[in-house]
Amino acid sequence: MSGISTRLADAGDLQAVAALFDGYRQFYGNAPDIEGATAFIAARFRSGDSVIIVAESGGQVVGFTQLYPSFTSVGMAPIMILNDLFVAQERRGAGVAEALLEAAGDFARQGGAVRLSLSTQIENQPAQALYEKTGWTRDEQFCVYNLKLTD
Repeated sequence: MSGISTRLADAGDLQAVAALFDGYRQFYGNAPDIEGATAFIAARFRSGDSVIIVAESGGQVVGFTQLYPSFTSVGMAPIMILNDLFVAQERRGAGVAEALLEAAGDFARQGGAVRLSLSTQIENQPAQALYEKTGWTRDEQFCVYNLKLTD
């Protein structure tokens, strides 16, 4: 992970993070919407309801991850949900995602979280291989269901 550093993002990173976030959304089949992405990320910075960690290389923001705090009722403890992870196309395979995963784990641990959770598309084999390579385990006990509340 030489030449890659990670840090907590702040409002000064808005444009760089929004551009990556828009790319992330496009990866999952959404139309480009830089204005919406910028507004969404700006709202996260304003409200402080998520934590965004960026990876930098050569003075450029080349990846990000976004964490949301939550709780495990059964464990009666805080957890963090790693909701978003994205690396600029030209920087993939250079250790950026690994650096972001490590930084996310460190941040969650330091905040007292007992677990870091994520989900990814079933077809996203490269991401699954990365997660397993870096110590994540696939949940074999629970199925995930979603209820769509809007059209």
